Amino acid sequence: MYGRDPWGGPLEIHAADSATDDDRSRNLQDYDRAALSRPLDETQQSWLLGPAEQKKKKYVDLGCIIVSRKIFLWTVGTLLVSGFLAGFITLIVKTVPRHHHSHASTDNYTLALRKALMFFNAQRSGKLPRHNNVSWRGNSCLQDGKSDPSTVVKDLVGGYYDAGDAIKFNFPASFAMTMLSWSVIEYSAKYEAAGELSHVKDIIKWGADYFLKTFNSSADTIDRVVAQVGVGDTSGGSTTPNDHYCWMRPEAIDYDRPVTECHSCSDLAAEMAAALASASIVFKDSKAYSQKLVHGARTLFKFARDQRGRYSAGGSDAALFYNSSSYWDEFVWGGAWLYYATGNTSYLQLATTPGIAKHAGAFWGGPDYGVLSWDNKLAGAQVLLSRLRLFLSPGYPYEEILRTFHNQTSIIMCSYLPVFPSFNMTKGGLIQLNHGRPQPLQYVVNAAFLAAVYSDYLDAADTPGWYCGPNFYSTDVLRDFARTQFFNHY
Repeated sequence: MYGRDPWGGPLEIHAADSATDDDRSRNLQDYDRAALSRPLDETQQSWLLGPAEQKKKKYVDLGCIIVSRKIFLWTVGTLLVSGFLAGFITLIVKTVPRHHHSHASTDNYTLALRKALMFFNAQRSGKLPRHNNVSWRGNSCLQDGKSDPSTVVKDLVGGYYDAGDAIKFNFPASFAMTMLSWSVIEYSAKYEAAGELSHVKDIIKWGADYFLKTFNSSADTIDRVVAQVGVGDTSGGSTTPNDHYCWMRPEAIDYDRPVTECHSCSDLAAEMAAALASASIVFKDSKAYSQKLVHGARTLFKFARDQRGRYSAGGSDAALFYNSSSYWDEFVWGGAWLYYATGNTSYLQLATTPGIAKHAGAFWGGPDYGVLSWDNKLAGAQVLLSRLRLFLSPGYPYEEILRTFHNQTSIIMCSYLPVFPSFNMTKGGLIQLNHGRPQPLQYVVNAAFLAAVYSDYLDAADTPGWYCGPNFYSTDVLRDFARTQFFNHY
């Protein structure tokens, strides 16, 4: 008997196996690789398949004789050590001058990646690790949670500050962690080649560890979650010290920082669930930690479904800065990530429920359709679920809605191209996804990522491109779009 695994390939299930469905689906070493119809490239392997394990042979065949592997290795090792010592002594005796070869210069993309990741180091709150590598930052806000008698959660040290202020908003921060995890899941080899894999994983873990503090992560059911620490509302002439009234270094903050809890915040909880679920895939090799993240994600998503409501409703402080327009897109997004993290089809059923997709705006256009942001994750969920259809094709009862998401993803990719009038472009070619409103670059980088990753999905599925109406466009067009969003703008 075989059950489908969310990463690809059937997974053998024994009737007497006492492991849970989640444990079976998360074991990346139990794939029947022969069931895969074609070789998978790095994009697919980085997520779907673990590295192949090969058994070591006990003997070495030298052609004329077969010798013990231990004897062979010992002999070769002795010769190598002897040769090394002889060469080393010769170098000393002859005092051969050493020639220093200049290292190849780091390319601009790698430099940009390193600087972008260092932003998170600079935004860290709490007791900083020694390797934080930002000389002008120190420990800060070590009393978060403890100074607010109204909150149940007392240890809220850690996490990331939002931007120029020192507020910790869980809603945009969890979206940032989800996107970072997605990039690592797909492109870990490229992060490693740039020497940044351990760095970005450390950034994700710092965020995930903080999220686990903001609710009872050991429980199966919760009734509250922390939405933010600190406030920034200065309207009404208030002179009460807060993170916008007092502009200072976080290390110098000595005023009380209120904690905002919510009891019905489906959007926030589902996004935090997505962050923990995606991080659990990043840390799948650390089984205990990965399972801890999955448990937290499950608890949050259950809370999101049981206690309906927007976290920023009712004129809260969050509504001034990160107002959420809906929670239905987070249901699709969070459900998709939980399915990938657990293999539990109940999450896939929820993510592909037509009614939820309708409420999320999947079946109507509008000026912001296809724009991925911290508020609207629908476009990201559509690409994520298109991946499922391209690589695994789960069939009935999911095929119809997955095909719809796939078609909608194609339409979104068409809307990014300059030949279509969906969005304006600056003279330098920068797409204006927010229609001239402030802070355009956050939407641009999200669109560039979706275009790049979707083009890689198509290539991995042996699909050379996609149609925009009667016209066919190659995947290179999407890569060109993603590339042009990072330079030559004015």
